[in-house]
Parts: sequence; C-alpha cells; structure tokens
Amino acid sequence: MKQDTLTRASGARSVDTILSRAPSLRRLAIGTLSSVLIGLPLAAAPASAQVIAADRSTAYEHAVAAGYKALALCEGVIVAGRTEAQVEAVELRGIYPEYQPLLPRLRATIDQKARSVTVSFPGDLPPRRADWAPEIGCVLAPIGASSRLWPVAAWPGPLPVPADARPWPMGDRGISPRPVRALATTINRAFDRSTYKGETVGVVVLRNGRVVGEQYADGFGPFVPNRTWSVAKSIAGTLVGMAVQELNIDPKKPANIPEWRVAPDSRRAITLDQLLRMSSGLHSDHYGNRTDAIYFGGTTVTDQAVGWPLEVKPGTRFRYANNDIMLAARAIRATMNNGARYAAWPQRLFRPLGMQHTTAGTDWHGNFILSSQVYTTARDLARLGQFWLQDGVWQGKRLLPAGWMRYMTTPSGPQPADGPGYGATMWLFGAKEGLPAGSYSAQGNRGQYVMVVPSEKLVIVRRGEDPTGTRFDIARFTADVIRDLR
Repeated sequence: MKQDTLTRASGARSVDTILSRAPSLRRLAIGTLSSVLIGLPLAAAPASAQVIAADRSTAYEHAVAAGYKALALCEGVIVAGRTEAQVEAVELRGIYPEYQPLLPRLRATIDQKARSVTVSFPGDLPPRRADWAPEIGCVLAPIGASSRLWPVAAWPGPLPVPADARPWPMGDRGISPRPVRALATTINRAFDRSTYKGETVGVVVLRNGRVVGEQYADGFGPFVPNRTWSVAKSIAGTLVGMAVQELNIDPKKPANIPEWRVAPDSRRAITLDQLLRMSSGLHSDHYGNRTDAIYFGGTTVTDQAVGWPLEVKPGTRFRYANNDIMLAARAIRATMNNGARYAAWPQRLFRPLGMQHTTAGTDWHGNFILSSQVYTTARDLARLGQFWLQDGVWQGKRLLPAGWMRYMTTPSGPQPADGPGYGATMWLFGAKEGLPAGSYSAQGNRGQYVMVVPSEKLVIVRRGEDPTGTRFDIARFTADVIRDLR
C-alpha cells in the first residue's frame, strides 16, 4: 500500500529547514511532525506541574481541561491579541460544565516570544502545551509531550494580523464604521442578551456584497479571530468541493479511508456523500459526537475518528457527528497522497477570498480538524458567505465546480427529526422558520452563524460566546434584518 506522504518519516528534510524557507514552504512543516514526535520521551513533570491539589476528577479529565485551556489561550492571546483575563472570562466560561471547576486552578504560562502556551495539571506528566505555526494556528501536543512541536517559526508580519489595505471585499478599506440607519436598532438588540438571547460578540451584515452593518462587543473587533466551532463543517464542505473537482472524486462512491481497507470491514461502503450529510451510520458516544479527545486531549484523527463501528446501515439515519466531517477530510488527504498539497488545501480557499485572518487547525499528525477547529473573524466569514451566495465564484473566477453550492444546499436522504433541514454540511431554512425559501446557514456551537438569503442578496454573520443551554434566535434576527432592509 502506498503510504501517505504527509506522515512518512523522513530524515532528509528537517523542520528547521522547512521553516527557514519561503512562506509557501512553511505549510510543509506539519508534514514532518510524525517523524519528529514518534518515540518522544515523556519527561518528568517540573515542580510547577504539581501545584494543584488533587480532587475527584480523573487525571485524564484534568489533562483534557488543561489542553482546552492551552489551546484557547494560545489562539485568544497570542493570535487574537486578547488578554488572558478576557479569554478566562469569555471563551473559557459557560461551556463544558464538567471542566468549569477545574479551569481556574490550572496554571497557564504564556510565552509570547515563542508563541506557545503551557498549562500545568495534577499528576506526574508535563504541562499541556499548544504551539503556534504559520497558516495553521495553534496545535496541541499529545498528553505527556514536553517538547515543542516545531522550532519557533519566523513570521513576516505581526500577530494579531492587521487590517488589509486593499478595498473591500479583498481587503478592509472602504467599510463604513456605522450600519445603515434602518439596521442600527436591530443590530444593537443582538447584543442586549434578551431580544434574541445569547452573548453576541460580533455581527456583520452584507447586502449586495456591501457591508451595511457591523458591530462588536468589548474585547472583540474586525481583526480578532475566534473559534468557528461547527461553522467549520460548512467550510469543510466547501473545501471538499474544490478537491472533488481537482481530484476527480465521485462523492457517491465509497470514501477513501485507508484504515477501512481490510476486506471484512463493512465501513468501506460509506460514501463521501454520506459523511457530508451526517448519514454514515457510525456509532458515536454522544449526539453531536463530543470529540474532546481529539479537540483537547491531543489524540489524532487517525487514532480515533476512524475507529467507530457501524451502528445502522449507511444512508438510513441522520446523526449529527463531528467524526463524519473529520473522516471526509481524512478521505481527501488519502486521495491527495501529497503532504505539501494537503497542507496547502484550506489556504487555497482562504487566500483568494482575502480571508487573511483565518487558519484551519490540525492535530499533531497534521490532520485538519475541519469539524470545528477553524479560527476566523466575522468579516472573513462574511466574505465566505458572499462566495457561497455567488455560487462559488469570486472576483470573476470560479473556484467551486458548477452545481456544488446546489449540492451543499439540497436535502438528500435522512433528515433531522425537527428544526431546519440539512444538505451537505449546510442547514436549510425556509417558510417553516419564517424565512424566504432557499435560505441556508453554516452554524456552530456557542452561536456561530453565517446565514445566506439568496432571494434578498443577503449575508448575515453572527459570532457568539453563548453559554451552554442558551441559543441565539438566528431565524428571528434574520427576519428582522430582512424587514429593516426592505
């Protein structure tokens, strides 16, 4: 079996050599991580790791909570330019109740020069660590690792990434600081915590491709990226469309998952289409597939996501699952079978759209975690929404195959039992939700939304940090914006 070049051990090219070359080659760095870290010794924990008194939580729960904190602080402080106190008060509060009592007691060390964060936790293992790299953002090392994932990378510009001097939509010049008058009240109400519920941190509204409304909460702004959560799934669906065209993939055929190639494995029949539509039939231990081990525990996609067994016949049940999207990305990686090409995959969408503040994160083996781990700004998501509205055409150039947006926004097979429908990584809205037919949305945990209303030539981005149990009313907000603009 031909081995995936992104994970092939290689002594011929070091991480140092790759990172010292041109920015376009920095993407290759992730391809050397396996050879760098295989056989990595577990160093004795420093004294600083022993400062927290043990409680009833398991050592593993402490390690995962420490990973969650390390990643949030790395992205929030080092990349986004927020303060540690701000991240503690917003991103690390109101979610994952089982970790809330632990997080304040886990001590973090932020090294701005090295662009690295470590968080100690009880036990005899080293602190959890997250290291930043160009174009992929912060990546968690596995539990027990004591060394950096790669040498400190040279970066030709500052962090946070500043405004782009080009005119909108490629850049940030020419955007009015105030919303059109008709929208001002509705946008203000999105931040009042009661009208539409939730904790809004950013809103951008586009009409005919022009920014007609934009507002942010304190501590956020147009150049402050935060986690997309499951909006990343719709980004994954878009990236898969690009790969389908380039690699001549038929989504209706079985997905190329190398770990399933053994003859008796009935999972070999699962198609790429079924993965994108959440109808794989695979078991998951939680609706929505809490994948904490991959997101925060330092486990890799190819360690865990490929291991779930079938539960029902593929194509017969809708079950929203992080693993399905991670497996779709795994199939693209295996089909590419080229480390540099795979590492460049997300940026081949982000760069042409002017999404300068967007990174797609990976595990420490270089697998993109496209079910959740994309960090971006409201403006960059507005650019993406406009790209969707324009049927995958940007600046006169077609980036998505003709018909792919129709594919993403057309229901097929089993559907959710209630609420909006589901296409291929897109949520589908219409009259039932009080919106025009053909409306669709990317959406994610904590109230991330990119709502597209084609009939109104409208894109609405709402960024949130909603606490668990609170849901922003995106349908009502969208209906009110439509009313205001008519």
